[in-house]
Amino acid sequence: MLKFIKAVRPLVIFCAICSALLQITSVNAQPFQVHPSTQDRAVKVTLETLAKWEDELSNWGRWGPDDQRGTLNLITAEKTKQAAALVRVGETVTLQHFVTTEPPAIDSASFGPTEHWMSRLDPDTGEPTFALDEIQFSLHDGMLSHIDALCHYRTEIDGEYVIFNGYPQNLTATGCEDLAIDRMGTSYVTRGILVDMPLMRGVEWLDPSTPIYVEDLLAWEEFAGVKISSGDALFIRTGRWAKREADGPWQYGQGGAGLHASVLPFLHERDVAILVGDAVNDVQPSGVTGINRPIHQLTQVNLGLPIVDNGYLKEVAETAARLQRWEFLTAIQINPIKGGTASPFNALASF
Repeated sequence: MLKFIKAVRPLVIFCAICSALLQITSVNAQPFQVHPSTQDRAVKVTLETLAKWEDELSNWGRWGPDDQRGTLNLITAEKTKQAAALVRVGETVTLQHFVTTEPPAIDSASFGPTEHWMSRLDPDTGEPTFALDEIQFSLHDGMLSHIDALCHYRTEIDGEYVIFNGYPQNLTATGCEDLAIDRMGTSYVTRGILVDMPLMRGVEWLDPSTPIYVEDLLAWEEFAGVKISSGDALFIRTGRWAKREADGPWQYGQGGAGLHASVLPFLHERDVAILVGDAVNDVQPSGVTGINRPIHQLTQVNLGLPIVDNGYLKEVAETAARLQRWEFLTAIQINPIKGGTASPFNALASF
């Protein structure tokens, strides 16, 4: 039974997995600096600001004390019907990038090895005897498009770790007891809105550490003739995959373009159902002293807004630009991994 908690609380930032990522060092490591614009008074966010937003932007209890889907509840039957009407030419592209078995790079295999092998081998020759295979990879791999479960991030209230909707964060050797990926539903169809920042700015990709602000999202709405609304899947393209293809891997998790923390009230006001970035969603470094992933923290713990890291937005951007349409049907399938902290982002866009 859920113990619903609503209290004024200090902001406590914690994500063991993602904190570990920030500690990774490499001979190819590059120093990344906070973008100076994040310190402008008009957009600057502090820990005190975030602490205030924890309550002001909270969706705890909005869909009942036992809810485990968060803003995915905003994808209603009516929203799905509206999305279906967006399919006009019948073109479909993938929104997923899967793990690769290439040698580990600065942006891959950070949380464990990726391996693929044939599982029925002749004991004498070592040759495959049947077409059966196995694969191992991390659900949070830097090359994998994945949707985070709402149990992935936590805050602290009165000495106890708490996750979205007031659930205690109970972790076991087999996963999360509440708000795990298998508690969040298996399939959703809704309207996708692509925000293609490189296209609007006339570049191939945004430079590392470039922040995206509310004014940029509003400018995109005018540029593309769309309006972000309740139940939408919001796709934010920074050009990560285009840059990687041209320049090779880099520490995008420490120096990547993305949303600035000042966008959080906008996401809440517009009732975005799912947020998809082609990197880690947060601009890196965040520009907020004391926390490097404020978008991750508040979307998952307070808004109950599931986020997707490493979404593959290159093909959908090319198709949208050719068709001059930046809204489309998106179909999302979640692997119901029991107790899982994430699922591969199995999704497509149809125009």
